[in-house]
Amino acid sequence: MPVLSDGTVYRRAGAENGWPVVLIHGLGLCQDVWQWTRPALEDAYDVISYDLYGHGQSASPPRTPDLTLFSEQLDGLISELGLSQAAIVGFSLGGMICRRFALDHPSKARALAILNSPHRRTPEAQAAVLARVDQARAEGPGATVEAALERWFTDAFRRSRPDVIAQVRGWVLANDPEIYPSVYRVLACGLDEITGPDARLSLPALVLTGDEDFGNGPEMTLATAADIDGGRSLILPGLRHMALAEDPPAVNLPLRTFLDEVLA
Repeated sequence: MPVLSDGTVYRRAGAENGWPVVLIHGLGLCQDVWQWTRPALEDAYDVISYDLYGHGQSASPPRTPDLTLFSEQLDGLISELGLSQAAIVGFSLGGMICRRFALDHPSKARALAILNSPHRRTPEAQAAVLARVDQARAEGPGATVEAALERWFTDAFRRSRPDVIAQVRGWVLANDPEIYPSVYRVLACGLDEITGPDARLSLPALVLTGDEDFGNGPEMTLATAADIDGGRSLILPGLRHMALAEDPPAVNLPLRTFLDEVLA
C-alpha cells in the first residue's frame, strides 16, 4: 500500500470522480476494519482509509499522542492527496478524531459520520477506562483484549463467527505494547476538548451506535448529535460496539443513505 511522507500507510479505491470519503479506525485496530464497509461505498465514492500512527503499518507517533496529533495526521493525508474537502467517517476513537479535525479545519470537513464513539462519561465509567489504560500499560494489549471482545460483539456472534473474533483479536495483539497505552489514554482523556459549548460543530453529521454498546451507548450518541448543528442520531437494536463487523448492512445502509443525501 502507498505511504505518505509522514509514514502514514493508506488505501484509496472507488469512484475516481466521486466525493472523497475518509475512514478512520478505532483504538488498537487498523484500516482493515473497513473491509465490511468499503463495498457499500466504492461504487460511488473515492474511499480512502489509513492506519493511525502506531497502528497497522503506519509509522510510530512522532510525539506523545493526543487528538491534535491525530487531527494533524488526517490533515496531512488530505493535503498530500490534493483534496480540498472530504466526508469523514470515524469509528470509536476515529469518531473523536474526526470531531477534533472538524474543529481544527472546518472548511475541509464536508460531513461527519461518527460510529460507536464516546461522549462524556460518568465518573464510574471514566475510572473504569483509566483502569484499563493502566492495565494495558502494565501487561500489554493482551491483558484487555478478551474483555474488549465481550463488550464489542454479542454473545451469539462470538459463538457463531470465531473467524471474525480471531481476526479482530489479532489486530489488537499486534499493537506495540510501548505505544498502545499512550493511544488508549487519548481515548480515555480526550473528550473534554471535543465536548461542551466551546466545541460545538455545525455541519451534516450522522451519529450512531448499538443499543448494547455499553461504553459508547445511546445516551452518548444522543448527546453527541445534540452538540452538532446538523447532527442526527441513530440507535441500532441488538448490536454492540463492533456493529460494523457484526451486522454490516445495519451500519452501511444508513451510512450510504446519509452520504448520498449530504454529498449530492
